[in-house]
Amino acid sequence: MKIIIVGATGTMGKHLVSVLEKEHEIIKVGAHGGDIITDITSTESIENMFKQVGSFDALISTAGPTYVGPWKKMTDKEFRKGLEGKLMGQINLVLIGQHFIKPKGSFTLISGALTHEPQLNFANASAANGAVEAFVRAAAIELENGVRINAVSPTVIEASPQYFPFFPGEIPVTMKQLEYGFRKSVFGANTGQIIKP
Repeated sequence: MKIIIVGATGTMGKHLVSVLEKEHEIIKVGAHGGDIITDITSTESIENMFKQVGSFDALISTAGPTYVGPWKKMTDKEFRKGLEGKLMGQINLVLIGQHFIKPKGSFTLISGALTHEPQLNFANASAANGAVEAFVRAAAIELENGVRINAVSPTVIEASPQYFPFFPGEIPVTMKQLEYGFRKSVFGANTGQIIKP
């Protein structure tokens, strides 16, 4: 399979590249590195990426910048970081990508446990995650040619200990659990699902 991984230079993306490139053709996409540099907040940049890649079988997104910070200092500008990054960035990967994906292909987006279990300083991520999940459920009933879409929704991951203090009492998701959540989406038959590894 020809699989695009957006966010390929991040913690999750690097792991997925390392395990999937043994079995499939992986196109690594990142904001600052990889095979193709792409700014997911720009529809023009996304379109250029798809034109370079051509037709593909699956797209995995582990990308989605959000604002992390205290509620009291939150302004419209900070809040839009998650709306333009994690939400619209991922939505546009699908809206534009649907014209390049092969029949029976799949999109896998990233959301997170903050949708249902908010934590201090993460209101922006919670809002973006919830909207991503609603989009996945809605897009699943309209995508054509057997194309599927799901979201993977992990809690804090073991490879990002810098975030542990923000998630008291949460058992971190292992990289293997995370990998198999993405495998379920890409290689399984479900669509419109929120997969919690």
